[in-house]
Amino acid sequence: QVQLVESGGGLVQAGGSLRLSCAASGSIFSSRAMGWFRQVPGKQRELVALFTSGGSTNYADSVKGRFTISRDNAKNTVYLQMNSLKPDDTAVYYCYVQRPDGLAYWGQGTQVTVSP
Repeated sequence: QVQLVESGGGLVQAGGSLRLSCAASGSIFSSRAMGWFRQVPGKQRELVALFTSGGSTNYADSVKGRFTISRDNAKNTVYLQMNSLKPDDTAVYYCYVQRPDGLAYWGQGTQVTVSP
């Protein structure tokens, strides 16, 4: 069982920055995949940024060059640094971890609101 606790969301003006954190209760070192998704009401949850077990990092086209995903294995924590935020980035952001056996876990979500 893995529990994920997100923090760092909030209200920011366009052009500002936020840093999201996701602390995992168990080790994330051997995760198959881990990262961040986001969702707005009425739309499907979408990928924002993801580490894969092969060592690659995937970003949504809409956030490339503005968002950076990182991890601290010693702290079992994954981060999302969000710069140059836009109103379209407003969403609930969810942390995601997939274990090597394929079982996936989601955090409770943290609201990010970007005002014009």
